[in-house]
Amino acid sequence: MTSQPSQYSKAYSKTLFQALVEAAQKYGKKSKVLQDPTMVKLDYDKLIIGALALGKKINSFTRPGEAVGILLPNVNGAVVTLFALSAYGRTPAMLNFSAGQAAISSACHTAQVTTILSSRKFIKMAELEPVVEGLEQEGITFHWLEDIKDSIGLASKVSGLLKSKMLKFFLYKHRQDPETRGVILFTSGTEGAPKAVVLSHRNIVANVDQIFHATDWRREDVVFNPLPIFHSFGLTAGLLNPLFNGMSCFLYPSPLHYKQIPGLIRKTKATVLFGTDTFLFGYVRQARDHDLETLRFVIGGAEKLKDRTRAFWKERFGKELYEGYGATETSPVVSVNVPGRNKPGTVGPILQNIDYKLEPVADLAQGGELHVRGPNIMMGYMFADTPGVLVRQESEWYNLGDIASVDEDGFVTLQGRTKRFAKIGGEMVSLAAVENFISSLWPDNAHVVCAVEDERKGEQLVLVTDLPGIERAAITEGARAAGFSELGLPRKIVTVEEIPLLGTGKTDYNAVTVMAVGGA
Repeated sequence: MTSQPSQYSKAYSKTLFQALVEAAQKYGKKSKVLQDPTMVKLDYDKLIIGALALGKKINSFTRPGEAVGILLPNVNGAVVTLFALSAYGRTPAMLNFSAGQAAISSACHTAQVTTILSSRKFIKMAELEPVVEGLEQEGITFHWLEDIKDSIGLASKVSGLLKSKMLKFFLYKHRQDPETRGVILFTSGTEGAPKAVVLSHRNIVANVDQIFHATDWRREDVVFNPLPIFHSFGLTAGLLNPLFNGMSCFLYPSPLHYKQIPGLIRKTKATVLFGTDTFLFGYVRQARDHDLETLRFVIGGAEKLKDRTRAFWKERFGKELYEGYGATETSPVVSVNVPGRNKPGTVGPILQNIDYKLEPVADLAQGGELHVRGPNIMMGYMFADTPGVLVRQESEWYNLGDIASVDEDGFVTLQGRTKRFAKIGGEMVSLAAVENFISSLWPDNAHVVCAVEDERKGEQLVLVTDLPGIERAAITEGARAAGFSELGLPRKIVTVEEIPLLGTGKTDYNAVTVMAVGGA
């Protein structure tokens, strides 16, 4: 039940900006820690001075404690903006620019965001002008970083420099409670309406520390992070983890640039890469010889790592992939496989200072519903029907919504989402297990199994696949050869051009279910 004693460290009691300042003092203010495709490198000193100068300007049109939207890709300016808000007690609300106007509008409504910081250059490149126009018509005000930057005169720059030399005084004057809102993120809505997830400073600082102590990070590591920082995996593991621990972070604006990213990994001599199965498979397919050789380890999360992806990385570059697990609500990392402590097929052991328990599930013989508690568990949610209101959990335990088992060595094996089980013939069937079986038959394609209502049987399984010509007889034959229960085989097959994905690389189960219902 307990992974390690829950003696939560006092080191967690700091704000995000305070953690950045302490890292600068520990690792050297001139240590270059941030870079983006412009190839401009920022050291701690420039990052802190920039945040202080920008934050002072943002103060003039925001209130202390206000949730302020950030609509930016993975670039240096987004990080400066994040810490500018944090330094002066504003709450960054990380908006998903790929989600469309309706979703962004909903997020702003839920978190009570009325001001958004963005870049004209980015909006033009991403062709988001109609989205901005629509949000402005709803009463949301945009402030452009180009304009703010131009308005920062010599006096403001000198002020930022002086504050950076007197950080102890600045932190005292602008002291904040680490238990207050650090960042607002938004769930991807894979199984329902997106919610605002409120993480405290302490939640995120704790998870960074938990990630750091999971393996042998090195000062010379270069973390290549193509995962968007509007999601917790990209924010905490990919950005704040290297920044707070003296490593270098290379930010890339889109994980979908499969052809460009492998070459940049080679050029930057990156040693660590984070990604989802979809993205990691795309990179290794497009990589040229030697592109990925500098990587010490590659960690996948957000969706299950497929055997084909592992095999391809091993075959081409001799690299072992390591799988982790978590949720936005847990800041996000709960468990992870690492070099020297790795069991493929599991999502690794639970991180330090996280307790877990497995709650029994009716009609399920093995495993249970995974619940965790620890300093990285969110403050709470905000919902669209009660905008701006923090709804805290009634219990200290957070239900991750996954069925899991834990072996004698502490490694966690996921059996599927609680909502992704179906009751067929009186037995609980894991849709994820069926998907894994079908993927073993046709590993080069994408397959999703959905449970849809059936008038006669209550539920039936439908396979949605991008592989044309699959016959149910071939699935049945494969199941008999592998000893897989025929009870859990899909009754119908729907072929689509491609399986819809969310911006995170996760399967969009809502969209797939619509396809399944339409095809069934």
